[in-house]
Amino acid sequence: MLLVSDDRLAYVGLFLTQWFAMTRSRSELVSPEDTRWYHCVSRCVRRAFLCGSEPSQGRSFDHRRAWVIDKLKELNNTFAVDIAAYAVMSNHYHLVLHLNTDRAARWSDREVLRRWTALFAGPPIVREYLASGKGSSNHAMREVASKFADTCRKRLQDLSWYIRLLNESISRKANLEDQCSGRFWEGRFKSQALLDESALLAAMVYVDLNPVRAGLAATPEQSAYTSIHERLSLLQGNQRDTLLMPFDPAGKNLSAIPFALKDYLTLADWAGRQHRDGKRGAIAQQQLPILQRIGMNEDAFLTMSGQLLKTYGSAIGSPATISQFCKRRDLRYLRGTVAVRQAAKRTDPTHTK
Repeated sequence: MLLVSDDRLAYVGLFLTQWFAMTRSRSELVSPEDTRWYHCVSRCVRRAFLCGSEPSQGRSFDHRRAWVIDKLKELNNTFAVDIAAYAVMSNHYHLVLHLNTDRAARWSDREVLRRWTALFAGPPIVREYLASGKGSSNHAMREVASKFADTCRKRLQDLSWYIRLLNESISRKANLEDQCSGRFWEGRFKSQALLDESALLAAMVYVDLNPVRAGLAATPEQSAYTSIHERLSLLQGNQRDTLLMPFDPAGKNLSAIPFALKDYLTLADWAGRQHRDGKRGAIAQQQLPILQRIGMNEDAFLTMSGQLLKTYGSAIGSPATISQFCKRRDLRYLRGTVAVRQAAKRTDPTHTK
């Protein structure tokens, strides 16, 4: 019989209490009432790469990058979820997503069910309802279909369902190719709420510059399978369609990124030229007026965009928006608050030591 001291038991109890307190449900981390913008990361658990080359096996998995893009296009045509930025790396991917709840609310029940049955077969009575023309279905059938449509409408704007379908598709293909079974991805994907415009820009730049920071590409335009590469290809006429959200500096389109594309590209280029501690790659220094327009100083922005995952926890934003977020969620502390406050003070002309 293993004897454990009271002190040891107390320590274990405290650890478990803190552990379960830190593990928050996805519904607590993702709330359209707080923000509709989220940065998501999903990583492989096996040593086999998602994409790229694996020297020990002498194999290349580059073709798997296309699997991710193809599935994103499929989901883009089905879900009320928009893609602002993406990067497919060797053993993980990044997404900056927008939950388009307004678009989902405008869909009719038939449209919702049509989209859902493009992904899943659905109950027989729902398939019968869709096969019948308008007005030809009976009351009982319409009632069942309406209830099921309510459930599907929520799922088609849900972050967890979106990532689940993306990951399951890639996992099945990779397992078949590797001739093995078991988990391919980590159990939970990481999501970070982007609480304001500066957080949105920081997350997009962080994602688009991932290959540059990792030393895999010299410039953003050479970073294949990233959103910035796709946008530049469109500008150069090398690509016709896109799965990405448009930019709208006027802010009239609610399903668009509220900045000018030219300004964003200048911002990404400037940020990529700044050398970051612990990062291998960088592209030279250039001042950027867009930071003043969004009320964000250079040091604070680099803190956010350069170390997004290390600096921040479940939400990203300025000190003010993070403080408001904590009040709404009854949180005493959120990782990243101190770092961005210190960065803001360093470049605040009114701040003195």
